[in-house]
Formats: sequence, C-alpha cells, structure tokens
Amino acid sequence: MTSKTPLTYRESGVDIDAGEQLVGRIKSAVARTSRPEVLGGLGGFGGLFKLPLGRYKEPILVAGVDGVGTKLKLAVEHDAHDQVGIDLVAMSVNDVIVQGAEPLFFLDYYVSQRLNIDIATRVIEGIARGCELSGAALIGGETAEHPGMHAKDEYDLAGFCVGIVEADRLLDGSSISAGDSIIGIASSGPHSNGFSLIRKVLEQSPLGTDTLINGQPIIDQLLAPTRIYSKSILHLLESIEVKGLAHITGGGITENIPRVLPIGLGAQLKRSAWPTLPVFQWIEDMGVETKEMLRTFNCGIGMVVIVKPEVTENAVSILNSCGEEAWIVGEIVKDKNNQAKVI
Repeated sequence: MTSKTPLTYRESGVDIDAGEQLVGRIKSAVARTSRPEVLGGLGGFGGLFKLPLGRYKEPILVAGVDGVGTKLKLAVEHDAHDQVGIDLVAMSVNDVIVQGAEPLFFLDYYVSQRLNIDIATRVIEGIARGCELSGAALIGGETAEHPGMHAKDEYDLAGFCVGIVEADRLLDGSSISAGDSIIGIASSGPHSNGFSLIRKVLEQSPLGTDTLINGQPIIDQLLAPTRIYSKSILHLLESIEVKGLAHITGGGITENIPRVLPIGLGAQLKRSAWPTLPVFQWIEDMGVETKEMLRTFNCGIGMVVIVKPEVTENAVSILNSCGEEAWIVGEIVKDKNNQAKVI
C-alpha cells in the first residue's frame, strides 16, 4: 500500500537545498586558499590541480589523511566550531611535511545528522584558514547528512592532503646518525591528540571545564588550534640540511621519534630543556603518570627536527625568525631497541 503523501529526500532527513546554500557561503573563504595550479572551482565531481612539474626533475607525491578525534566532542559542547577546521588541516599537513614535502592541496569530509548551515560554515571557514596557514589549496570536499547516525548538532570530520617533494630531497631519516642534535618546536597545547584521556581527566576534575589555570579557562588551552608548521619547516629545509623530522602526534614523544630513526639508533631528550605548558602540568597533576604523558601527548613539542650538531644553533635561529619557539632538547644515541627516552 502506497502512502498518500509523496515521500521526499528532505523529509527523510537530507536537505539538498541546505547543501547548496552552504557552498554559496564558503566560496569566498575557499577562494582565498587558491594557488596558480588550481583549475576550476567548487561544485565539480573532482578537484583539479595541475602539478608544477617544471620545478621538479623527479617529483614524488606524499599523501596524508587524518581527523580531529574526540577533541570534536569538546569543541561542539563549547561552541568552538571555528577552530577545529584548523586542527583538521594541521593533522594531515604536519604529517606530509615530515617527508620534506610542500603541501599542495587539501580536501575535507564533513558529516552530520542534519546539516546546520551556520555551524558548517564556521567549520569550513576554519578549514580554509588552515589551508591559508599551510599553503595548501582547498580544492573540494564532501558534505554529507546521515540521519539517525549522529546526535543532534554533532558532526565528524576527515581531511586529506597531498604534497610534493623532489626525490633526492625526500626525508626518510636514513642519514640520521649517533650524535645528531634534536630540536623541539613548541606546540600550542595538546593539539588534536589524547582527548579521550583529557575528557576522562575533566570528568574527575572538581571544576571540570570551569577550571582556571593561571587565570585562563582550561577549556581555552585545551581547544587551542593545532599549530601548522609547514611554512617554517619549508623555509628551514631551504636554508640548511635537515636529516629528519617527526610530527609529535598520537603516541606522544616516545612513540613518534623512533618512527624516523634507522635501526640501532635511539633518542635521548632532557625534560628540563623545554618549558612545561601549564595545561600539561595540570593534566599530570590530575593523576596521569609521566610515562603515560610522554606516550600520549606532545608535552609542549609539536615537531622534532634532527640535524648535524654544527648547524644546530643556526637551525634554532632560523626557526625563531619564522615565529617558532624552538629548543635544543637532546641528541641521537646508539640504541638497539630504537627507543626515545626522556631523562
């Protein structure tokens, strides 16, 4: 038996008109991210990008994909939709740059139960801002409505970045040797990692998200956007020889540095070599042990640079000139277990 009332996609929970309105709202933000290699505009079936092959003899493409994780939960609860777009771009771009690659373009995926145009606009404008900061063009994306699969006003994000590097400048860590210096570049906070643990800490905190650290709400420190390092790192790569880079992402300091080390080498860092951000001290004071901190969070270092000892001071100076806080935090040592240790 058929229904007397015609069924529509909109009544089923998917509003095509809202999606079209969103595209109209974000066009100017997306346009600000454009590069000369971008072909066409929004609305096509695929984003078009002409590779700058004239600049490369043997180009290699480097791709990265990531999300924001459960940081989104806190962002939604505290109306911080403008910032998570930057987080999304940063997580993929920072992975791509550790190979020595210049970020070229970015695509995003935004999914919710029912599209809230105002919230989606804020999120995607943040994504566009992240692309501006990284130098990548936002060439497309997907906005989906999944009725019945997400809670009201909640959404999820994923992002995909592609970069390019000359084959003989690809960074794979193979030239790293014992005695090389380790430089740490400051993070803005937890970035987008460890938030399942952070949310558990907040549950046990007497004041929760109302906690103040040095007079500043803890939630502002937790939700600070992930720092994007691409432009600073690209400038550094043009200036000196860099042997290796490590993005201190999920897995913290002790799990990420070994990912770029040759077999038989480890890293030894001095914890006193860089300042402790108040947000990390608060997390530790709430009962998270030091070992767990180091394998979960960046603990104040968002990116690690490995260089020859003789260029270390110059490398720090160059990073400082790019607006980065950077410190000499340790050295590469012989270690058959390929571990990163913080003493």
